[in-house]
Amino acid sequence: MSINRKIPLRKCVATGEMFPKKEMIRVVRSKEGEVSVDVTGKKSGRGAYVSKSETAVAEAKKKNVLKHQLEVEIPEQVYEDLLKVIRKETLT
Repeated sequence: MSINRKIPLRKCVATGEMFPKKEMIRVVRSKEGEVSVDVTGKKSGRGAYVSKSETAVAEAKKKNVLKHQLEVEIPEQVYEDLLKVIRKETLT
């Protein structure tokens, strides 16, 4: 008998769509206010999820949704890191 495990869903801050957590990238703000891309999904701090698509990242940047979600300025590097993660995964 197989056990149907519930797949945790998360909402993309850019598109508003719900996706399984594994299909999202988490951006996290630490207690110190540092913002980083959390590929493991296990870093402590306040997190926001973005879909693994370049359009979602562009949308998030344009609307500045990460700033509102994490209540801190988002460095340009964070968007670049998000794109790197997405591009790396599309290659494999």
